[in-house]
Amino acid sequence: MLARLWTSPVLILSVLVFLTSFGCASQEVVDSASSEVSSSGGAKDATLTRKNPNALDEQKSWSYAVGTEADFMSMSKKSGDQRFLKMLIDLKTGHAYYFDVNIYPFHADFAFRQIYEEAATPERRKLFAKNYEAEKPEFILLTIANHESSDIWTYHLWEGDEATPDHIRTAHERIQKTFYNSPRIRFLATSPAHEKLSAELTSVPSITSDSIYKLAQEHTFNIGRRVGVLRIVRPDEDPMALSLKPHHIVILQEPVPHLTAVAGIISEKFSTPLAHVNLRAAAWGIPHIGLRGAAQKYHPLDAKPVFFEATAEGHTLRKASIEETKLIKALIARPEGEVRIPKADTSVKDLRNLVDVRATDASIYGAKTANLGEIAHAKMEGINVPAGFGIPVAFYAEHIKESDTNALIEETLKEQRFSKDTAYRKEKLAEIRKQIMDADIDSDLLEAVMTRVKAFKLAEGKGVFVRSSTNAEDLPGFTGAGLYTTVPNVVGEDAIGKAIKTVWSSVWNYRAYEERQFHGIDHKAVLGAVMIQVGMNATAAGVLVTSNVFDSLDRSTYTINAKFGLGMRVVGGKKVPEQILYNPAKSSIKIISRSDETTRLVFDADGGVKEEKVAKGSVILTDSRIRTLGSAAKKIQDLFSKAGPQDIEWLFVGDELHIVQSRPFVTR
Repeated sequence: MLARLWTSPVLILSVLVFLTSFGCASQEVVDSASSEVSSSGGAKDATLTRKNPNALDEQKSWSYAVGTEADFMSMSKKSGDQRFLKMLIDLKTGHAYYFDVNIYPFHADFAFRQIYEEAATPERRKLFAKNYEAEKPEFILLTIANHESSDIWTYHLWEGDEATPDHIRTAHERIQKTFYNSPRIRFLATSPAHEKLSAELTSVPSITSDSIYKLAQEHTFNIGRRVGVLRIVRPDEDPMALSLKPHHIVILQEPVPHLTAVAGIISEKFSTPLAHVNLRAAAWGIPHIGLRGAAQKYHPLDAKPVFFEATAEGHTLRKASIEETKLIKALIARPEGEVRIPKADTSVKDLRNLVDVRATDASIYGAKTANLGEIAHAKMEGINVPAGFGIPVAFYAEHIKESDTNALIEETLKEQRFSKDTAYRKEKLAEIRKQIMDADIDSDLLEAVMTRVKAFKLAEGKGVFVRSSTNAEDLPGFTGAGLYTTVPNVVGEDAIGKAIKTVWSSVWNYRAYEERQFHGIDHKAVLGAVMIQVGMNATAAGVLVTSNVFDSLDRSTYTINAKFGLGMRVVGGKKVPEQILYNPAKSSIKIISRSDETTRLVFDADGGVKEEKVAKGSVILTDSRIRTLGSAAKKIQDLFSKAGPQDIEWLFVGDELHIVQSRPFVTR
């Protein structure tokens, strides 16, 4: 289960934990709070019946004020990096009600139990929900949190709340008078609307979600527990020469692009749960955290057996006991069940347009092309798929046969040294790739490809993307994310011929071999198809997962990552992307972070890509773009409903949305 890093008033688990005793606020603070009544009245008459105000006495599950740290601890709950409680500010009486979130998970739970005489029926809850509107009938609904790793204190609204600047001023005034740590507390803007609201509140201290995310010293990306040998990977180590073992628990001081299966990961530079490093950790079912300064902190444990546990609340890394050390081999990450790949069909030699490829054609055109073809074939409103076609696996099979690469593969896979010696394995895989690259591509195939490419009528200097699409990627239980090679913006016949061979040869990339070996996939059964698509010089691009990767129980919220320009860097893990949580049912938008990229990738007129400067922290996804994305994702999720949550790659050209990939989102 992926750990939650953020909490909003509508996403908290509805788990009731009844404790036997709770602390109370100091009487001095309570008396002071009770004697002061705010001059702010409600926007309109209440529509729910309240209890007799004289009968509404403080109980141990709530208080008019939080006077000490002990009071806060007694009523709060920890989730990820936050310890939080909730409160209501009564616009009729001026009272602040702080309540125990272990007993009352939602604001409405507290209100109907303690304030109203009426039962919380669906209709009455709907009336209470008007307190999220701009004209609030009775209450301002808030969450107060301590972001523990950065020790920042905030209060925030639900991201869909339509509060006005006056509401925030009122809230700030009441918190200053009723909360023990009020001098340090700031208004947290969690949505685009609240960022605009914050800009109007010059007298109210504020902070953004983006700032908190980037200031955090630790994030839990994937929970789990392992025993292994600590391996600190130095920044000056050549990632291509890196040799990691399945029992290693690694500290990565820099992102490693070709990480193979390990027992646990600690990243010093962390960006997003959707970075390839975390997708692999999730697929391997191993603990993964982000922790600044980890190498220095844990240097004394380097090369020693260690116990590593990651939870939603934090982590433990210590020297392993003798008994735990005996479990290292037993606790090496193993795949869950057999990964079944479609049996390659080499009988078909048609270059087929995407719109004519179906999901059932994965054995011919590979899963990536088949899934995207299904989307193109559905012709859903608001969803564009760049024109393209598939080159079937038959041509890969012919190429490796004619070049005698088949014989080299057979001989190599039988060698004991190949299976046991990592350095030798890398050499032999490079030899296989070179033999594929050195052989001439079939001239008839290249002529047919160029005829199709010319039919795209591309503008001068605009090329095609030559993309991998094997029968061992984008499958339920095995995404193959980042294993194979795609060549962007390819211009000209010679370059396209070379790019096709590059994609074919990537079947034998070291990282692809290692991942297939980990999952027990027969390497000889994996064949490389190719997808060729019109290149789109994206304004913005990224990925969307149709679930909340910060809360695995929340399937109603989508997670969006975005960067300016082409999307190849979004999952690289080197920089923080723009991260958004979007709930399509409530049309609510929550900001996790803004992108910290200072450059973007765009097409080079001579082919390939180049960098351009962008303003750091600029907004990539407007509310309109987010809702356009959410609408498209809902349709794609419905199309692949049996496959579970989808991992969707998208791009915008201006404000026109294009979908370029969809695959199952795999976690363990």
